Parts: sequence; C-alpha cells; structure tokens
Amino acid sequence: MNRKIVVRVQTGVRIEKRLLKVLKALAESLDLTLSNLLEGILLHAFEGKAAFGSETLETIARLREIYALDLSAADSHALAEKEESHAAPVHRRPRTRVRKRRT
Repeated sequence: MNRKIVVRVQTGVRIEKRLLKVLKALAESLDLTLSNLLEGILLHAFEGKAAFGSETLETIARLREIYALDLSAADSHALAEKEESHAAPVHRRPRTRVRKRRT
C-alpha cells in the first residue's frame, strides 16, 4: 500500500462520555490509536461506506453493553448536555488599583 503523508493537528473535541469509552475500547481491541480509528471511520463515512465488518460490529455491540451506551444514530441531532452541578464556581480576585507615585 502506498502511504500518504498527512499533517495532524491537536484538537479539543467534546464527545459523549460513554461513546468515548466505547471508541477507546474498540481502538484498543483493533490495536489502533483512537486517532487512527476516528480517521478511518470518518473517511469511510465521507464515501458512504460502512467502516466495520460483522465481527467488529459484534465487538461494538458488546462494548456498548459494557459501557451502557444506549444512544443510536437517531439520537445524533437530539443530544443536550447535562449541566454540571458539581463544578466549582469561578472566583476572580478583585482588581486592585495601582497608584502612581508623585515625584
């Protein structure tokens, strides 16, 4: 296979917690990095192709059960984020005014 040289960037993507757990476990089971797994899924999706065969889909089904991932494709545009009640409020120190010296 002819390898393609790419430039990868670090990103701060937010993702549903259980979905991430399934993805990480799947990447581990396939001996891939999470990044490589996501790139593969996306490249297949962009071409309208299935990213996984039947054996991998069985693994995914088991992992979804383990991590209680009950979301489906139908839920993808209807997700709302839970408000974090345990987050500590941000307290800022009051600004102090610096006085200039008279000379």
